Amino acid sequence: MGITIEQIDNLKSLITTGSFVTKEPMARHTTFRIGGEADVFIEPSFSEVLPVITYCQEQQIPVTVIGNGSNLLVGDKGIRGVVLSIGKSMNSVSVEGNTIIAEAGALLSSVAAAAKDASLTGMEFAAGIPGSLGGAVVMNAGAYGGELKDILVDVTCLTVDGTVDTYSVEELELSYRHSLIMERPGTIVMSARLQLEPGSQEEILATMRELAGKRQEKQPLNFPSAGSTFKRPVGYFAGKLIEDAGLRGFAVGDAQVSEKHCGFVVNRGNATAAEVRELMLEVQRRVKEDSGVDIYPEVRMIGEFE
Repeated sequence: MGITIEQIDNLKSLITTGSFVTKEPMARHTTFRIGGEADVFIEPSFSEVLPVITYCQEQQIPVTVIGNGSNLLVGDKGIRGVVLSIGKSMNSVSVEGNTIIAEAGALLSSVAAAAKDASLTGMEFAAGIPGSLGGAVVMNAGAYGGELKDILVDVTCLTVDGTVDTYSVEELELSYRHSLIMERPGTIVMSARLQLEPGSQEEILATMRELAGKRQEKQPLNFPSAGSTFKRPVGYFAGKLIEDAGLRGFAVGDAQVSEKHCGFVVNRGNATAAEVRELMLEVQRRVKEDSGVDIYPEVRMIGEFE
């Protein structure tokens, strides 16, 4: 392993309210249901993040930060060092007037539900996105015409040197599936503030149900996936380009271009990360050959593949 028994014991002593396991299969923590073992998997509480990061920094232990695992492909050989999961031990959500304050591990569905319960509108688009708030901020997640940048006020982040900074929505430089945080490795989203508007709870619920119906109709929710696999090229739709290249249903092992929506790569049961990556590369090659357009992964690949 890339970490010693003594280091494991020292890290474990720092976790009193969160969770701590070793040799944890990452397939349990990604919506793809794919991924080898993490040497150490920690889901810390808010106050435990800094001590863990500080110790790993001092000991030169690699740290991989993840959220809900809804946009990840983890290599079949797993992840060395520590995986720090900002999850259910950091998921508090509170409402103050028209503002929602939530920790980074809160699921978008939970934050959207809190908004609905408070009769606040503006977050309906995010109710069905299967990710955490922290991950959504990092990639400026969006759906059905809405994006996080539309409702975000500011974000509190922790860096590996122990500095706590608050970034305004303008400072985050949010654009399509991009934020400044992506360019600053070692920056961890801890919490965020969202500004919404007063609305009718009935209308909010109706919109959420309408969007859920559209997802059910158009997306392959019956198979594990990481959502949209490729970013939308300017002026095109990735799914349409993939379909036009004759790749609907194209498979490598148990990894398959969805027959329901070509923008999704799905795990039909026992797909490996290697199969998914091989399929993605072939899709990129054939789309380029067919249309001359380059498409790039939206899915983040981490860990060891070979």
